[in-house]
Amino acid sequence: MRLGVLDIGSNTVHLLVADARPGGRPLATTSQRTVLRLMRYLTPEGAITEEGVRALEQAVTTAREVAAAEKVEELLATATSAVREALNGAEVIARIEAALGQPLQVLGGETEARFTFLAVRRWFGWSAGQILLFDIGGGSLEIASGADELPDVATSVPLGAGRMTIQFLPEDPPGEDAVEALRRHARAELAAVAGAFGDQPRPEHVVGSSKAIRSLAKLAGYPVSGWSGSPRMLLPRAALGSWIPRLARLPASARQELPGITADRTFQIVAGAVVLHEAMRAMDVDELEVSPWALREGVLLRYIESLSWG
Repeated sequence: MRLGVLDIGSNTVHLLVADARPGGRPLATTSQRTVLRLMRYLTPEGAITEEGVRALEQAVTTAREVAAAEKVEELLATATSAVREALNGAEVIARIEAALGQPLQVLGGETEARFTFLAVRRWFGWSAGQILLFDIGGGSLEIASGADELPDVATSVPLGAGRMTIQFLPEDPPGEDAVEALRRHARAELAAVAGAFGDQPRPEHVVGSSKAIRSLAKLAGYPVSGWSGSPRMLLPRAALGSWIPRLARLPASARQELPGITADRTFQIVAGAVVLHEAMRAMDVDELEVSPWALREGVLLRYIESLSWG
């Protein structure tokens, strides 16, 4: 059957269409994205402005039309931290559901981490052993760890790249003092989080799964051959750290000329780099590997599994 996953995130509204069957690997057919950067539309009190809600309505209406044109049989619509935490979240959800013509599943941070971990586990397989996962969105950072299909420990921290850009790096370029303030904040937030993972075994595989991490790996990482001959991207913490001062000195318009930095990430990439660097330091990680599968694939896989066992 043809399924669609609509991920309403803090940075984008992203529709993934895939052909799927119980017991089979989902095969993506269409990917459609609308860049919103919802953090731009937050009031000082934390509500999404009318302009932001209308932009959301338009983006989900477009996604619904694409899904219909692609003959999607079941559309799985989810929303993450920006909608979840907005002061007027209930009103925003109601308007999104009206534009979609169906209910919206609002994922909690831990659930988001668990779905993403499932996708990463399926991508890398059981041979990856104990996995430690990092996923940076616009509003939050998810960290999860475990040796099974679902993590033993999963948490969500309000350190998303968009949120941190608005809060700590509003100037373009941000300057060293602002970057250092963000670094101190991230370090403090992550100190308590790292303790929750203290009883976990040392990871055999460390994975980053978000678009921000993929962009940073293209910038500061390096490819190695995979088991199937396809390249894998690795991102060393030291190389990431060396890029942060350079990224912070460049205006956003110049960052998109760098390898891997797309126009929709250029404003947030400095904050994303600082948060990821501090997360790797807090969890004593020297290097991570990038996963092409993340939250959308996890939602899709969980739904296929429900068909298999239903």
